[in-house]
Amino acid sequence: MVRLTNLKVPLDYTEEALKTILLKKLKLNPSDLVSFSISRRSIDARDKQDVHFVLSLDLSLKNETGALRKNKNLSPISASRNHNNSEFLILNSELGQRRQPKASPLVVGAGPAGLFAALTLARAGARPVLIERGKPVDRRTNDVNAMQEQGVLDPDSNVQYGEGGAGAFSDGKLTCGIKSPHVRNILETFVSHGAPEEILIDQKPHIGTDRLKGVVASIREEIIRLGGTVHFETRLEKLIIRGSHVEGAVISCNGESREFLTDTILLCIGHSARDTVQTLFSQGLRMEQKPFAMGVRIEHPRAFIDRSQYGSFADHPALGAASYKLICHTPDGRGVYTFCMCPGGEVIAAASQPGGVVTNGMSFHARDGVNSNSALLVGVRPQDFGDDHPLAGFVLQRSIEKAAFRAGGGGFIAPAQRVGDFLENRTSVSFGEVIPSYRPGVVPADLRTVLPDWIVEDLKKGIRAMNAQLSGFANPDAVLTGPETRSSSPVRISRNPLGEAEDLRGLYPVGEGAGYAGGIVSAAADGITAALHVLSANDLI
Repeated sequence: MVRLTNLKVPLDYTEEALKTILLKKLKLNPSDLVSFSISRRSIDARDKQDVHFVLSLDLSLKNETGALRKNKNLSPISASRNHNNSEFLILNSELGQRRQPKASPLVVGAGPAGLFAALTLARAGARPVLIERGKPVDRRTNDVNAMQEQGVLDPDSNVQYGEGGAGAFSDGKLTCGIKSPHVRNILETFVSHGAPEEILIDQKPHIGTDRLKGVVASIREEIIRLGGTVHFETRLEKLIIRGSHVEGAVISCNGESREFLTDTILLCIGHSARDTVQTLFSQGLRMEQKPFAMGVRIEHPRAFIDRSQYGSFADHPALGAASYKLICHTPDGRGVYTFCMCPGGEVIAAASQPGGVVTNGMSFHARDGVNSNSALLVGVRPQDFGDDHPLAGFVLQRSIEKAAFRAGGGGFIAPAQRVGDFLENRTSVSFGEVIPSYRPGVVPADLRTVLPDWIVEDLKKGIRAMNAQLSGFANPDAVLTGPETRSSSPVRISRNPLGEAEDLRGLYPVGEGAGYAGGIVSAAADGITAALHVLSANDLI
C-alpha cells in the first residue's frame, strides 16, 4: 500500500471523479490502480473563492515500487502506520478466554475513560465491575431534559453525571491534541457501535449528542456480553486501604452500603465529582493544584459563522455548519482561547450542584441550530486560586457558580450579556439579533457581578483581538452566557509511571477527573492505557 497526500478535490466530488483526478495526478493508467480508499479529509477554506476538500488516499497499485520512484507525492505505508499499533490486540473481542485476575477490577465512572477502561478489561477476559453514580443514558436524558425545560436538577443525574459522562451531552467532538496509538482504535470502536463512518477520515470528526447516546449504550452492552458487570446509581463512598495497598471500596446503592473487595480500582470519576475527590483527599490521597480555564459561552448566528468561514460556499451541503478555533495572548500571560466550539448548537445548563449555574455547549449530529457557540476561556493558574490548598480550585469554581445563580435570580436561570454592553461596562437590559439558546432561560445581566475582574478584563482583550482574526466576532449583539467553569479539573491526583496513585498500590487515577485528559478521545485513551497497566500488572497480557 502507498499513500497519496494533499490531493485537492471539489466539494461535490464523486467516487468516479475522484478516481479520474488521482490517475491524472499520478499519471497512471486505469489498469495500474487496484483499489483506493480515503484515509483523511479536511476542508481548505483559506481562499473563500475556492473552498475545497484536501484528501489523503491509500492506494493499492500493480507496481508500487515504480510508482514511488516516479511520484514524490506518494509514500509507503508501514504496517504499524496502517494498523495504528496493535498493542491493542486485546480489542479483538475474541480474547474472553484469557486467565482472569484474582478479583474483578472495579472501574468507577462510566464516562469515556471508564467505558474504554472497562471495555478493554472485558475484552481481555478480566470481568470488570463498572459502577456509575448516575443513570443509564436513556433515563439520564429525561433528567437532562427536566433541567432544560423546568430548571429541575437531579444532583446525581445531569449533564455531568451519568452514563457517557459530560461528553454525552456535548458536540461529541472527537478531535484530540495527544499522540496516542489508541486513537484510531477508539474511533473504530465508536463506528462499530453506531457512530458515522466519516469520523474515521474527517480532520475534525464529531458524532453529535443524539448519535453519541446510542453509541454509549451499545458499548455498555458489549462490556456486559464479555463478562463485565455494570451498576448504575451506585456511588463510591470511600476506599478500603491497608498500608500502602487498596483492598477494596465501600460502595452504596439505594441508600445501602456494602464492601467490594478488590486489589484493583480504576478511578474514572470525571472533572465534576468534587465530593468524591474531597473524600479521597481526606483519606490521604496525594493531590496537587493544576491550571485550568474559566469564562463564558459566546453565541453568534450560525449563518454568520458559516459565511465568515466559507464565503459564498456557506450553504454547500458537503460542508455543514462551520467551526472556528481562536486564541490570543494577553499581557498578564494567562491567554484567552475558544474551546469546545459547537456549530449549529446550543448553550446548555450543566450544573451538578444546587445553588450554582454552569454552562456548556451541545450540538446534534446535523448541527442545524440557529446559533453557533463556543466556550470563551481565560487561563487560570494555581496562583489565582487564592489558597495553596490542593482543592482550592474547586472553591474558586464554586464561588463563581454561586454568584451566577444569584445573578440569574434562581431556578438555574443564567446571566447573559450582549458583547457590546460587556465591552462598554453596561448592564444588558435586552437582547438584539442573537437570541440566547440557554434553557431554562436567561436574564439580561452584567457579568462583572459574576466573574473576577481579571477574567473580565482578559475576556475583553480576547474578544477585541479575536475580532481581528474573525471579523464580526465582537458583534455587539453576540451574546455571552455564563459561567463556563468546568472546562477541566483544577486538581491532579498524582500517579507513578505505572499509572498507580503515588503511595497507594492498586489505585489507578484516570482521565479528566484525575487531571490527565481533556476531551472524549484523550479520556478514552487514558482509560485504555490504565487498563493495559492493570492487565500487565496481573500478567494478563
